[in-house]
Formats: sequence, structure tokens, C-alpha cells
Amino acid sequence: MTTQEYNVEVKDDFIERQAKAQPIQALSELLWNSLDADATEVSVELEYDALGGLSKIYVRDNGHGLPRDEAPDLFRSLGGSWKRTAMQTKKLKRMLHGQEGRGRFKSFALAQTVDWTVVYDKAGTPKRFEITILEREISRVRISDETDMPGAKSGVIVTLSELKRQFTSLKPENAIQDLAEVFAIYLKDYRDVAIEYCGEKIDPALAIREQWTFELAPYVDENGVEHPVSLEIIEWRRATRRALYLCNAKGFPLSQVDSRFHVGDFHFSAYLKSTAIEELHQNGQLDLAEMLPTLQISVDEAKRKIKELFRERAAARAKVVVDEWKEKNLYPFEGEPASHLEQAERSIFDIVAVTVQEASPDFGDASPKQTALHLRLLRNAIEKSPAELQRILDEVLKLPKRKQKELAELLDETDLSGVISAAKLVADRLKFIDALRFILFDYDAKKKLKERSQLHKILEQNTWVFGEEYHLWASDKELTNVLKAHKAKLDPDIVIDEPVSVIGKSRGIVDLMLSRSQRRHRANDIEHLVIELKAPKVVLSAKDMNQIEGYALAVEKDARFNGVQGLKWHFWLVSDEYNEEVAARIEGGPDPQRRLISRRARVSVGIKTWSEIIEENLARLQFIKDALEHRVDDGQALAYLQEKHRELLEGVIIEEAEESSDNAA
Repeated sequence: MTTQEYNVEVKDDFIERQAKAQPIQALSELLWNSLDADATEVSVELEYDALGGLSKIYVRDNGHGLPRDEAPDLFRSLGGSWKRTAMQTKKLKRMLHGQEGRGRFKSFALAQTVDWTVVYDKAGTPKRFEITILEREISRVRISDETDMPGAKSGVIVTLSELKRQFTSLKPENAIQDLAEVFAIYLKDYRDVAIEYCGEKIDPALAIREQWTFELAPYVDENGVEHPVSLEIIEWRRATRRALYLCNAKGFPLSQVDSRFHVGDFHFSAYLKSTAIEELHQNGQLDLAEMLPTLQISVDEAKRKIKELFRERAAARAKVVVDEWKEKNLYPFEGEPASHLEQAERSIFDIVAVTVQEASPDFGDASPKQTALHLRLLRNAIEKSPAELQRILDEVLKLPKRKQKELAELLDETDLSGVISAAKLVADRLKFIDALRFILFDYDAKKKLKERSQLHKILEQNTWVFGEEYHLWASDKELTNVLKAHKAKLDPDIVIDEPVSVIGKSRGIVDLMLSRSQRRHRANDIEHLVIELKAPKVVLSAKDMNQIEGYALAVEKDARFNGVQGLKWHFWLVSDEYNEEVAARIEGGPDPQRRLISRRARVSVGIKTWSEIIEENLARLQFIKDALEHRVDDGQALAYLQEKHRELLEGVIIEEAEESSDNAA
């Protein structure tokens, strides 16, 4: 038998990618080649050596094979496959997968030697020949002469030897599901095709739980041509990695999107299908999918649809469990939700609670009384904070760490979590403002309030009331020391960053000063906030303005800060009201809207009344307040303030009975 040798003509646009692939992808390319050759039966067999190690991989098919006289042109030209101009297979007219002739070279991601044993029909006579390519001489292909094979059936056997690794991903328990995902749509469309792996038939129908198809917005290419885009999603019965495949119009995967999907314990494969994806693949652009803005639009829409679908699935599954809790009076909410925020809170609660019940071994077996307690704990934890929820899941309900991680990822990907966090922040601020207004102005003849001596410390933790830019500012000991060093400039009796003791039973409050500091990303970029709270009945006058401006100037020039180039100071003087002289000064100041009376390069000085501060905050929060359908009365507002600042409000807001007792004395 003589053997002829030919050089492979490698195209430049393929050379770098020709032998790179993941194991399943490389094996899939060989299977696709068999299917493109009209095979109706394809099998994969693994051979092991005496020590149990994987030594060879065989891929067998019953396709029409390959004529010997066509083999040289097909194997020596990479990128010149006959499939590029054909739309269907030669005999059975099935949709073609490959179009470039490069699939065979993916084999070298698995092995160093690849042999093709080909049997084809030549004028009624079966003929056999062999093709061999060695990785170390990947540009050379060896094709033997053909011989007669009487009685033999057409087909190809591909033998991969000198394997590079053991490839645990190719073990049947791992590979069968992966191959089912890759060939799911093809096997669904062509029922006469059978693929076996180590004797087990790959049947996606047995592994599929449910499937959906969605039409997405069309893909508009660079020429303005619209290409239809659809998304097929298959949910699997067994755990597998979640994947989004980029496919041709028939659903044949051509590439895969690197993405993580946090959708609870749902396992799926998604297939984004379009003729545009096929064109990108033909032009060698699909491997750069993340760099193609138009394709990324379709990918992002597909991701959103996937998340939306499985959120709905989670909600539907949760509803069955929640309805059972409601029937047994275990559900920790009563009636229907009164606002969008309450509806969102319940949605998050349902997801968390159902996930806990499914994953926690003790939750489902608990008595009704214990279940009700657990559900109340979960509700309280969700409303309080993520840290509180973590403790409940870990210490009380004993949720496995893996499930905790899945749940955390799911909530991270759930828009409702962000809605609740933002909405609760706004709702809490609204309650704080209502309570602050009540404390400052609206307490009645029953005199529920004692002296407001702790007002300073409460405001110290809520500096956002003076402006959103002061939201996260923190105390600064060095700044406090500087302010104390200059007390004499303003008032020797002023109290700086300390609580004020109540003197006797007087309701007057001495002047208070609180300070906050914000250090930004650069060493010389520091801002200081200084707020002087005058006694409630003080009507601000020119004397007070001169005093605060003089104080600001003295502090600005302090040697400890004088050399800091990026330092800025903000001084605010706050009381219940001011006189006409102050009003005129504000009106003629550098920024009347912000109530500034002076502004220099490093220092701004402003004046505000409590009524202005409250109204500014309400105006800023009004839109979200309306959207949340927020309703709160004075009792709820004060309850929030007491809960949030209990240690600071001890003795500030007292019960009516206590006050009556004091008055009687």
C-alpha cells in the first residue's frame, strides 16, 4: 500500500484558533462532523489502559463517509470547506452545522494523534482509506490509498490517541448532560438521529423539565439590515452549569457567553438564535462577542429575559408554600399589602422563606408554633439588615453555607432587594423628619417631652438633614480639638461634641456645636462640617452672624490646617428663626437658595431655621414618598425615633402617666 503526503494550507484567520477548545467543545465538533455527513447514528467510546487511565477516544458514525479523491482538497485547506456554500447535508437535507472545515483540528485539544478510518460507497463498491494527522506536524496530512471492503457499511471512525490529560469532564457522569445541552435542539428537531455515549443514549427529552421560546428585539447589523432574534430556554431536571449559547438560526451552538446567572436552584441552558450570529461566526467575529455593541444588546436582553423567567418561576413555586402557611395561619403578614414597598418586602420574604424551607433539614419538620416563630424571625431579619438575616440563617435555621451563598447571589440579582433597601432608607428618613418636626414644634399640653438635651447626638448621626452631601461624614477627634481650642472666640460656655446635661427643670438648651469630617480619595482633599445649634428661642441677629463668621475665620487660619491645600470648611448656624437683618443678609448673599451669607475659596457660612431644614428634606423626598404611598402618623414616627436612638432618648419622650406623676409632685 502506498501513502501520499499533502501539506495543509492553513488560512491566516484560523491558525491561532485551530487547536484550542474545551474538552466537550472539541468532542462536539467531531460529533457535528458526523451529523453533517448525514449520520443517523453516532457513538462515543472511551478506552482505558491496564491501570484504568483513559487512553483512547473513538467517535463512530454511519454517515456517507468521504470520497478518497475529495480528501486531499478537504484536509489540506483550512477554511475552504464545501459546507460554506451548502445550506443542507448532501442526502438527508438536514441543516449543516460546520462551515469552515476547522472542527477536525479541535481534536488536538484532546490528543496528539488523530486518525480517521473512512468507508464510503464508490459505484456500489465499499472503499476504505485512512487519514492521519500528528500534532507535532499539524500542517501535514497523511492519506492512504483506498482498498475494497466488501459488505462494509459507510461511515467514519475517528480515533484520538496519545491523550493530553485524563479529562474528567469526559467521564459519562459529566459528559452526557453537557452533550445533551449542546445537541438538545438538534435532537429535538431531528428525531431520527441517535447519539450514544459509552452505551447510553443522549436523550434531552428525559432530562428536560420545561422549555420556553421568546422573540426578542431584532438585531440590526452595520448595514442597517434587521435579523430576527429568538431565545429558547430549557430547564433541566438535574444540576448543571447555567449557560447562554450563541447559535445560528436553527439553534446550533456556535459559541458560549461567559456569564454567571443567580437564579436560585434552577438549572438551564439558553440558546440565543439569529442569522446575524451565523454571519458573525462566518466572518470570524463571534469569538469577540463582548466587543460587538450590537450583539451585546441582544445578549443583555437575553440575560434579562432569563432572570425574569426564573424569578417568575421562583415566585410561582413559592406561592404554593406560602398559601399553605396562610391556610395554617403561620404567615407573618396580615391582609393585603398596602403599598408597593410592602408588596416588594413580601416578595423578598417569600423567596427567602421558601428557599430556607427547601434547604434546611429542620425547618420543614418543625411544629406549627416553631414554624411561625421562624417565619417571624425571617421577616424581622429581612426588615432589619442583611447582617441580621445572615445570623438567622446561620445560627437559628442552620441553612447550609452553599445554600446561603446561592440565596445571597439570588438576592443580589433581584431588583426588589435594591428597591427595598432604597425604599426603606427613604421611608426611615421620612419617619425621622416627621419625628424631628414633632419634637421641635408639635408637642402638646400633655408635655410628653422632657428636655431635648440629646438632640445634638441624634443629629450627629443624621447629618444628611443638612444636605445629602453630608450623608456619610464621620466625627474627627482632631477637628474637635481644634474647635475646642477656639471656644473663646464664640462662647466659652458652648458645648462641643458632647451631650448636654439638663439643669434643673428648665427647658432651655445651651448652644450646641457638632462637627463632622469627610476625607476623600486624596490626602489633601478634606472637608469639615461645623454646625452650631442655638437655643430654641434664640432669634438669630447680626451679632450671631458676626460671631460665627469670626469663628470660621479663626478656625480656618489654625496652624494645624493652614498648610492643607485642598481643605474646605462648611459652617451652619441653626435656630428656630432669624430677624429681618439676617434675612436681608441671606437675600444679598452669594447663594440665597442655599442660605449662604458668605463664601470664600475654602470657607462657606450659612444660616438655616429648623422649619427650612424640614421643608427642604420633605421636598427632596416627596417624589419617592408619593411613589411608596408612604403614610406615617406621629406615633409611628416617634416609635421609630425611640427604636433607632433608644440610648439617646432615654427620658426625652416619656409616657403620659409618668409626666402626670411629675406634675402632681
